[in-house]
Amino acid sequence: MEYQIGDIIKLKKPHPCGSQEWEILRVGADFRLKCMGCGHQVMVSRKLVEKNTRGIRKA
Repeated sequence: MEYQIGDIIKLKKPHPCGSQEWEILRVGADFRLKCMGCGHQVMVSRKLVEKNTRGIRKA
């Protein structure tokens, strides 16, 4: 899958705030994701993101 900065991805499990959508802020071996519900930012490995992605909306 081709990921780009600004894309919105939907992950398998929801964030504790209830949102399943995340904005990609950084792409590489690790991804920086921002929760679309509460704005919390996390660093996640590429492997984990690719495994748990359920959908993608291009920016």
